[in-house]
Amino acid sequence: MEKIILALLSVFLFCFVGFVRGATISSCNQTPYPEVCNHFIGSNVLDAQFATPLAFRDQSLLVATTQAVEAHNLISAMDLSSFDQRAKLAWADCLELYQDTVYHLKRSINSNNPIDAQTWLSAATANQQTCRNGFIDFNLVSHLDSLPYMLTNFSKLLSNSLAINNAIAFSSSSLYSTKKQGGGRRLLNGDFPSWVSTGDRRLLQAGAAPKANIVVAQDGSGNYKTISEAVAASVSQRSGTQRFVIYVKKGIYKENVVIKRKIKNLMFIGDGIDATIVTGNKNAQDGSTTFASATFGVSGDGFIAKDMTFENTAGPQKHQAVALRSGSDFSVFYRCSFKGYQDTLYVYALRQFYRDCDIYGTIDFIFGDAVAMVQNCNIYVRRPMSNQFTTVTAQARTDPNENTGIVVHNSVVTAASDLRPVQGSIKTYLGRPWQKYSRTVFMKSTLDSLVDPSGWLPWSGNFALSTLYYAEYMNTGGGSGTSGRVKWPGYHVLTSPTEAGKFTVGSLLAGGSWIAASGVPFVSGL
Repeated sequence: MEKIILALLSVFLFCFVGFVRGATISSCNQTPYPEVCNHFIGSNVLDAQFATPLAFRDQSLLVATTQAVEAHNLISAMDLSSFDQRAKLAWADCLELYQDTVYHLKRSINSNNPIDAQTWLSAATANQQTCRNGFIDFNLVSHLDSLPYMLTNFSKLLSNSLAINNAIAFSSSSLYSTKKQGGGRRLLNGDFPSWVSTGDRRLLQAGAAPKANIVVAQDGSGNYKTISEAVAASVSQRSGTQRFVIYVKKGIYKENVVIKRKIKNLMFIGDGIDATIVTGNKNAQDGSTTFASATFGVSGDGFIAKDMTFENTAGPQKHQAVALRSGSDFSVFYRCSFKGYQDTLYVYALRQFYRDCDIYGTIDFIFGDAVAMVQNCNIYVRRPMSNQFTTVTAQARTDPNENTGIVVHNSVVTAASDLRPVQGSIKTYLGRPWQKYSRTVFMKSTLDSLVDPSGWLPWSGNFALSTLYYAEYMNTGGGSGTSGRVKWPGYHVLTSPTEAGKFTVGSLLAGGSWIAASGVPFVSGL
């Protein structure tokens, strides 16, 4: 009897694995790169658990992770003897970025929330492009041939994983209901969203100097004189990953600050805009990649900054020169100022919220591939070099399944004091498409008359004009008229609150589940 049962079981398993393998090939055919999917996944030995969409996603992620680890190892072992100093700087970016990609892929595999996974996969996608950008910044495109041969396949595997996870995340038959998403988008009562703790809210609302774990003061009245020393000390002084507060007293701190991915839940509190200033001048012309030029770069999740100014003083003639770069998931910047010229605020990746901030720049000065909301902010367009135009945004979505975009809500776009006397002779645009699927929305904001009637500027010829998504909704001011706007297939004038509602804090950022804990006031809807 046992032999008969075992024989029947063998036949069943043979048939089932055949069915699953067929289902896999069918599923692969729905991905952007089916041949790559079939090669890496279809050839694997499949088991019964692979019958679900989530198992198919996890298998795709597992293959992508394996390839990412191999890519990181190969980049690490590259022979740099033929590289000059600039090429070595671009290589160093790639090494860091592929390590970050491995991290995001592993956390995606372990996540039971497809929305989170989509955000992390989007960040991994941004990393691939940024690795390339470092060589492009230095006009070293030929060096890209030196990178490991398998990176092309890896990028396709990553794009497939994005598509597979996206189908799960937004399918009506999703395995995950809102209830399973840790409270989803429920808002707390009052003016604050729910993703920042009560303690963080109190710190952000406090009017007096905060109770801090570390105090930074140039005059010696604190624990340290530099911000970098305080960040280094926080690693040994804190226990676990609880919120750690660094109070930076007023002063001008001339340093480049880097907060690594492992340093999570830091809060910086200053004495106010233009009182506490972090300043630097790294830039592309003097030998820095855009990524590494940031005066202040943060990668650790849960970062919060309040009442500080971040600036890059390189000037317009130095081209790319970043004041702040954030790759911190669930980061909040409240009552801060970002001052630069080209590429001031690098909303690099993951979920970010900017409230009651001042942002200054000339070209592409809010740029990157994050899920970024700029709310109740003043956006000041500065005077560029002669014969230059100015552009507020340059969003960098490279894959249609990324959940990223820049949204400017209830803010003001106006001329800075140096531009006002000549603003009539300089064309200003709301944005241009840095990458093929660039996505940017301006809604319920005041657009002053400096904004050109066409509104938006091409990057190069017809590139991305049919694949981008640019939209405006209920803006006011002398530059808000839409009758003369561009006629691109990807440009939209929104009239429906339902459509515009897709780009609110509550929807795009699911901000109700994390911003409130920061204590930063925000508007969840339109």
